[in-house]
Amino acid sequence: MKNFKHLFVIFATLVATLSACQPSVSSSTTSSSNSNTTITNPSEDDPVFSKFTGELERNVEIKVVENDTAIKMGYLDELIEAFNEEYKEYGITAVDANQGEFADLPNTGPYGYGPDVVYQANDVLMGWVQDKHIMPLPTHLIEAYQSDVIPQTAHEAYKSVNNNVNYTFGVPVNIQSPLLYYRKDLLPSDWQETWDDNDNDVPDMVENIVDLYQFSLQYHEQDNSKYGFEFSLNDFYFTSGYLFSYGAYLFGENNRDDTDIGLHQGNAKYGVQLLRQFAAQMSPACIDDSAKLAISGAMASGKYFASVTTPDVRSVIVDALATTYQDEEGLTSQEAIQKAEENIIGVPFPSLPSNGDLINPSEEMIECKQMGGINGFAMSSYTKYPNASLAFINFATSYKMVKLREEIIQIAPCRSDVASESNELSQQLFEKASNGSIVLMPSIKAINQVWTPAGSFMGDVAADPSRGSNAKYDTLDKIQAALEQLSKDIYDAIHLLS
Repeated sequence: MKNFKHLFVIFATLVATLSACQPSVSSSTTSSSNSNTTITNPSEDDPVFSKFTGELERNVEIKVVENDTAIKMGYLDELIEAFNEEYKEYGITAVDANQGEFADLPNTGPYGYGPDVVYQANDVLMGWVQDKHIMPLPTHLIEAYQSDVIPQTAHEAYKSVNNNVNYTFGVPVNIQSPLLYYRKDLLPSDWQETWDDNDNDVPDMVENIVDLYQFSLQYHEQDNSKYGFEFSLNDFYFTSGYLFSYGAYLFGENNRDDTDIGLHQGNAKYGVQLLRQFAAQMSPACIDDSAKLAISGAMASGKYFASVTTPDVRSVIVDALATTYQDEEGLTSQEAIQKAEENIIGVPFPSLPSNGDLINPSEEMIECKQMGGINGFAMSSYTKYPNASLAFINFATSYKMVKLREEIIQIAPCRSDVASESNELSQQLFEKASNGSIVLMPSIKAINQVWTPAGSFMGDVAADPSRGSNAKYDTLDKIQAALEQLSKDIYDAIHLLS
């Protein structure tokens, strides 16, 4: 790492020397809407990169925003400690910005209160590009790109066009995609005889949603305070995959054309019907954020056999279950953690009936797609220390630190060298992200207008089974009409209201 640090300084200094011969231009980051214009990649001496002189600012403090799990699990402390030791000769110190994982850079940055470096999902970070809140990064000075360990799909998630040049605005770290997590130790003792029809040693209820539905009915009947499958349907990040599986899409033309809203396309209504049917077997917690917020405690207590969350939350569930084992079984801390690790299992979403009907399912099953994101690091346009901030991003996205992040938080890493050494599930997610089978969140500002109306609609769908004769979504025609209205509402929010 020490050698790379000095190489970074020398290399960047050379680039700056070349840049000095070029005229200065504004580092505008507004996306081009002209699809007929030839898009080129930036050259190393692009004037946009003139701030990256290679001369590390000395005796400065870099404020870093990280996600809550990284903070809670101690990863951020280790990252900061390692970085500060590496760069102590320059007097560069990284600190937790203490602004929450969803730092409001657009409102704090211009006034000097924002962070220098932000870790977030691509939809959040790239939503700041148009208004120039984050700056283009010189990929020729970033080890992760020069080592060719970032898959192209992940790289594209952080690209945006300005003046016909395709700039990169972030460095991917990990793949985020919802997964089904279940308690292996809550399976019926005879599950291999009763819930493994294909004899593949994988429980049927985590392979297809029809069996999960049937199992949930039984699980609840045995104890009406417990639920076989529960999650927050109002979180559109979790539910959108059910619509995508039947032909819906968010935006047209590579998920970047915000004039084409497609949540009503294909047979998206089947996905909504399926979720409504399952919601009838869930508790009222599925209507809002309650199920999502309760996931670790509910799975640890056995209230939920299975739920949905992202890979980086698994460690929180494991910790909660380990505490339960210690309290109820008298296990040591190490024994409890080991047992919890063995019993919290993550799998891709179970397959779906092609007709979207859990009560009268078709024999044909289809793959359940998932919405995904690429979490990574970006740099504030308002930082006074671009070279020190770039050094931090380089350090945080290095093999060593991504590997440590994977070990502590159990992420699905976006670096191919770390992913190749990870568990089977992480490797599956890396492959899905690489080949495009995970539908990545659009990297355009318009995505911000999707979450509220789509989440409200799905929450309303979750509440519908309890309405009886006043149901709003009890037929496919009603669902289709509602989806068409949802697409229109999102279009209007993007192009008329905002």
